[in-house]
Amino acid sequence: MHENPTAAPPFTARRLLYVGTGSLGVMFMPMWVHWLRAAYPELAVRTVITRSATKFVTPTALSVFAGHTPQLDSWTEEPEESAAHVEMAEWADTVIVHPATFHFTSRLALGVADTPVLLALQCTRAPIVLAPALPPGALTSAAWECHMAALERRANVHVVPPHPGVSITTGKPDAATAAPLPEVLLAAERLRAAAAGGATDSAVATEGTPRSERTEPNP
Repeated sequence: MHENPTAAPPFTARRLLYVGTGSLGVMFMPMWVHWLRAAYPELAVRTVITRSATKFVTPTALSVFAGHTPQLDSWTEEPEESAAHVEMAEWADTVIVHPATFHFTSRLALGVADTPVLLALQCTRAPIVLAPALPPGALTSAAWECHMAALERRANVHVVPPHPGVSITTGKPDAATAAPLPEVLLAAERLRAAAAGGATDSAVATEGTPRSERTEPNP
């Protein structure tokens, strides 16, 4: 973990897709977007919020701090010139979901692709980092452990462990809050470095393999 939770860690991404889901902590998303723009002025950021997130944060608040209108993660009935999910998957070189609800994380782990963002995340090769915010009992549930095992098998996905938190409902320290954004970016940078190293190793291995043993693409 970064020593100062509000300090900006090294982050080399150029195009960040920032997704907010329906947890109470998404109310801080405008603040974090403002922080991102100040800490990384060369970073292009696109914001997306789920329908459930709009209960806690408004598109207006996000647009003020982000400098653009956030995209709502739902299929539109209006004609579109291009597919939103393809644009997101191709545009982003890094994706963060902060906060990530149990529901959103579960759907991603199960391969569900019924919204533009979920379909984009199922298809992109970009590093994806999730910062879960969970209710009491979720971390030790059989369902959560199963979903974590599924996501661990994906080379481009990392889940940042949540921090202990106080449940608004119970008033007890039995909830799990999303890690601060700098911690999430630090994890994303490590995942990016691992992906870059893997790509380099793969290229070296391919160059050292006789052409007759290489797998050629089908025409």
